[in-house]
Amino acid sequence: MYALTYDEIEQAARQVYQVMPATAQYAWPLLAQRLGCTVWVKHENHTPTGAFKVRGGITFMHWLKRERPEVNGIVTATRGNHGQSLALAASAAGLKALIVVPQGNSVEKNNAMRGFGGEVIEYGRDFDEAREEAARLAQAQGLYLVPPFHTELVKGVATYALELFKAVADLDTVYVPIGCGSGICAVIAARDALGLNTQVVGVVSTEATAAKQSFEAGMICETASANTFADGLAVRKPIPEAFAIYRAGAARIVAVSDQEIAEAMRVYYTDTHNLAEGAGAAALAALIQERGLMKGKKVGVILSGGNVDRSVYAQIIG
Repeated sequence: MYALTYDEIEQAARQVYQVMPATAQYAWPLLAQRLGCTVWVKHENHTPTGAFKVRGGITFMHWLKRERPEVNGIVTATRGNHGQSLALAASAAGLKALIVVPQGNSVEKNNAMRGFGGEVIEYGRDFDEAREEAARLAQAQGLYLVPPFHTELVKGVATYALELFKAVADLDTVYVPIGCGSGICAVIAARDALGLNTQVVGVVSTEATAAKQSFEAGMICETASANTFADGLAVRKPIPEAFAIYRAGAARIVAVSDQEIAEAMRVYYTDTHNLAEGAGAAALAALIQERGLMKGKKVGVILSGGNVDRSVYAQIIG
């Protein structure tokens, strides 16, 4: 993927703002007291789909309608937020949206995807197997296969990073969760387009460390499993195009346990009264882990989504 320019991200923002307003970023005082640093939270849990992915869906669909006007439907694989984004954007564009999720996927995310107009198919034991089925269905049904990572997706997602950096230009560090990589690559792209020196720190689950292993080895590594309740982090193998960007542009990658993520979800509730899903709380979990390193600094954390099943959240809050 080529480096995005400021003008390209601004153009993407104009497309995004036809569908949704910019989201807020707040410096929450209780988080500052707890962690000993200024903590700016970027609230991507406040989008129309409850997660940052909607931005990429909007810009991708603009690109697809322009470049491939003959396409009458799309298919993709997801654990939920990517699928909601594309279901919403495809339906608005009058296209069929077939969404493949792993078996046992979040019931509430599945319902949300259907609510936005998507047809949901459960297949495979994890995201990677669902992705293989999506590729097969694209061939079988003549649908456009939307990958989990694409320049046009990153372009849309970069609009949240542009909003954050324009609002708070002197951030020392930003923590970003890593699944397939559009989030961290978008933050790196916006930082570089603005010429900032902010460090970008990726966050993975201790149960899905492929991105961290790959980053530290300097080559793509795959894990045998990705069994974390933070489904947005549950990826066994990095996307090569994304890996190339965060390998070059990230300062480091931190791994957080499911217990640390659950604690961050509770902290978000008590200190900000915001709902965070597992992947959405991962960045804060990493900051809590590294709070000694960040003492006295101005730090950003991406609350990337709030789509968690009620039963799961009740157990964590309880």
